[in-house]
Amino acid sequence: MVEFALVTFFLFFLFAAILQMIFMMHAYNTLADSAKEGVRYAIVHGTGNTQCSGPGLPSASPPVNCPDIPGANVQTTVVNFAAVSMQGIQTSDVTVNYNPNGANGAASCNTPGCMVRVTVSHPFHPLFGFGWPSMTLYAAADGRIMN
Repeated sequence: MVEFALVTFFLFFLFAAILQMIFMMHAYNTLADSAKEGVRYAIVHGTGNTQCSGPGLPSASPPVNCPDIPGANVQTTVVNFAAVSMQGIQTSDVTVNYNPNGANGAASCNTPGCMVRVTVSHPFHPLFGFGWPSMTLYAAADGRIMN
């Protein structure tokens, strides 16, 4: 009877750990896909339309001024896409960079050919207690603006 109790406890703990890993992988995959969705939004909404996101092109003739300079529309797209991960992603977890690692030269740009990176970092809280630590999940995606 004691052996059955010990084995049952071990199997329950193993099952809970496996289930927790599945939840964590689901959350990470959703964050990675939401970062890709944010990049897709950023590269489609370059300077070529009236709903552009990014720094614009004030030095062009005629100047292109985007109504969404910091990329709030990109952040909202990422948050809406990541809502299925059940983690409560906020816009503060999303970073939009229109000059990742100086890839666009000295300044940020969102003209065709410029790079954009969307990074999502979110603390993952385990579903079950058991003293498992929280960890921060990171996902990033890069893309080149097309229009």
